[in-house]
Amino acid sequence: MTASRPLRGWRVLVPRGGPWGHEVAADLRAQGASPIVAPMINFAGTEDAPALQKALADLAAGSFDWMSVTSATTVDVLSSQRAVVPERTRIAAVGETTAAALVAAGYPVDFVPARDNSAKGLLEEWFEVTRSQIPQRILALRSDIAKPVLTDGLRALGHTVESVIAYRTVGVPVDDAIRADVADGRVHAILVTSGSVATQVQLQLGPIPESTLVACIGPRTAADARATGLRVDLIAADRSAESLIDSLVAVAEKADR
Repeated sequence: MTASRPLRGWRVLVPRGGPWGHEVAADLRAQGASPIVAPMINFAGTEDAPALQKALADLAAGSFDWMSVTSATTVDVLSSQRAVVPERTRIAAVGETTAAALVAAGYPVDFVPARDNSAKGLLEEWFEVTRSQIPQRILALRSDIAKPVLTDGLRALGHTVESVIAYRTVGVPVDDAIRADVADGRVHAILVTSGSVATQVQLQLGPIPESTLVACIGPRTAADARATGLRVDLIAADRSAESLIDSLVAVAEKADR
């Protein structure tokens, strides 16, 4: 191991694919690790397509004052549906990753919580940042398994919220060879980036060997992971892929002293 490549020899499971997963894999390689990209969740269309189509038509017609977006996957849905967001409708993104996805897709972002990149954080800063009149009409797009924290909170504040399922989260079976490697302790760390990923890790790979570090992207994900019975060894200081990798580097550097 060298100072510039502290994760040399580490095999790290990245249980998400797409641009995010491959970018994380590249960052891991830069630190000397051997990433294993094995998506364990995927996304399917909503089972209530008419409700989504009506909500997007109302959105294009200017019926909403705000739209809340709580994942980059929701942005993919907006793009695939060629959703039109009029200038009068402002957009709130749950965090920097979602905000970046919105901008890349050509949608402006008016509000990102500064303190806590979560639905709870968005709710806590809503009035402080927007200084919105009550009631306002808000379109809340979410996955089928997302907790209605934001929707319930905004309604409690007196807003009119239309909560619409934009997509379903489904599990993806991992390769038998990866399952065997984890069981035999040949994987040094597993990155857990959401509660749905944690569920699949525990379901498909659990119990995780003590020698394998389970690293969660933030405290909320860690709580969701523990709720599934998954052991949590590390929690990233910030809710970002960079911080998640930094948590592994810190362990590797400590072990090398």
